[in-house]
Amino acid sequence: MHRVYLSIGSNIQPEINLPKAIDRLSGFGIIHAISSAWESHAAGAADQPDFLNACVSLETTLHNNLKEKLVQPVETALGRQRTPDRNAPRTIDIDVILVDDEPVNLEKWNYPFVVVPLAELAPDIVHPITHKKIIQVAEQMRSETWIVKRPEILKSIKENSTR
Repeated sequence: MHRVYLSIGSNIQPEINLPKAIDRLSGFGIIHAISSAWESHAAGAADQPDFLNACVSLETTLHNNLKEKLVQPVETALGRQRTPDRNAPRTIDIDVILVDDEPVNLEKWNYPFVVVPLAELAPDIVHPITHKKIIQVAEQMRSETWIVKRPEILKSIKENSTR
């Protein structure tokens, strides 16, 4: 079994699509933890709705080709449409952040919407770029960026997943 941390986000009906994504992800293994949802402005585009982001810790038998075997099927099922505009609004966006304690997608580790929810689940891991505990990096990012905790968004799914 492999422990995978996933960053999930949506700015098209995010209150509906984040729980749906988590439900679909549970079909790929055991969800061990779900962060709170965090609201932030869309990165790279000013004229679109704010995003809700969260982090999910998943134990799965999958290890290789997670993008093709896990991410794309969930995104496709939730109506994700890829366009030439990389910053277009989306029903769901899923990025693999850690696999068995190995950081992946290092370019994502500079974004508060990834780091802050991840720090909620794994505060003692070391940020691969700054080499500080991720909780310290998250606290600094929160002081420099608008990002708001929205605990009510995933409250019921978090309660159901831990039963």
